Amino acid sequence: MIKATKIAIRAEKLSFADSNILKNLCGEHDKHLRFLEKLEQVKVKPWGNHLSISGNDEAVLKITLLLKQLYEIMEKGWLIHSSDIDYAHRILTQDIHFDLARIFLDTVFISSKKRTITPKSIAQRHYIDSMRKADMVLSIGPAGTGKTYLAMAMAVSYLLDKKVQRIILTRPAVEAGERLGFLPGDLAEKVNPYLRPLYDALYDMMDMEKAGALINKGFIEVAPLAFMRGRTLNDSFIILDEAQNTTSEQMKMFLTRLGFNSKAVVTGDITQIDLPSEKSSGLIEAEKILKKLDSVRIVHFSQVDVVRHPLVADIISAYDSWDREKKSGKQHEHH
Repeated sequence: MIKATKIAIRAEKLSFADSNILKNLCGEHDKHLRFLEKLEQVKVKPWGNHLSISGNDEAVLKITLLLKQLYEIMEKGWLIHSSDIDYAHRILTQDIHFDLARIFLDTVFISSKKRTITPKSIAQRHYIDSMRKADMVLSIGPAGTGKTYLAMAMAVSYLLDKKVQRIILTRPAVEAGERLGFLPGDLAEKVNPYLRPLYDALYDMMDMEKAGALINKGFIEVAPLAFMRGRTLNDSFIILDEAQNTTSEQMKMFLTRLGFNSKAVVTGDITQIDLPSEKSSGLIEAEKILKKLDSVRIVHFSQVDVVRHPLVADIISAYDSWDREKKSGKQHEHH
């Protein structure tokens, strides 16, 4: 049990029953508390089985709720890492009243590597719900938001639970203006660079040996989008990745492949289109056409959902600061 006692307007005292859980919550040498102090204008001090939090009202409220909720999640056996503190903080920044347990304790799939895959943001949670409930989902947003990774986790979980008989992973083979014909090697070698990220995500979900066996037996198929033409895909979980690089014709062709007892997840980043300028993106068009259909879910991700090591956020901030200084320096030069 946790008791919260108000000390003053800008301070909060939390008492915790289990000192071991509290120790893990604080992190080695209190590194989690120091991390929180970097994220918000607060001071967090541990003493005995207590934490005192001081700072401005809003920051103190957010950090208090964050620590209380993470402690309760840890009581259920969850281990907390620095990245979890970062995700929790981002989620409560979006919605101060959000129940973090709904995200941290929602397990999508436990892989053969004994790794639990869970949503890391409100949008990721909505995405997982959408994939569970709808037969077709479009997920649109920047790289690093987990669009392909979570779709892959869901597909593998459906295959292992025998809810589908196969997984089909596909991408349009147009990137950065390259065409397959200009690459050296036979078809398998030509196709491979485009499909490598799909293999990488798959091998992260299951042992390479097991994945290889499922590919050889046809339970998992990885192929360029052109290979889908003329097929009807029954009992399948189909993922179309990098869909911003499909043409209108390719997207319509793909969407009409869906057979009985199948799910299709389409992922893409509409800010990274590599199509020739005269071609319009099939993903942008599909979003406009399908948004009125109740049976199709469209999930949008933003920069806030980018799942990255906290150091990456610091690096991006450092580059932003450097760019600002460079611009202001140039402005001074002109005067």
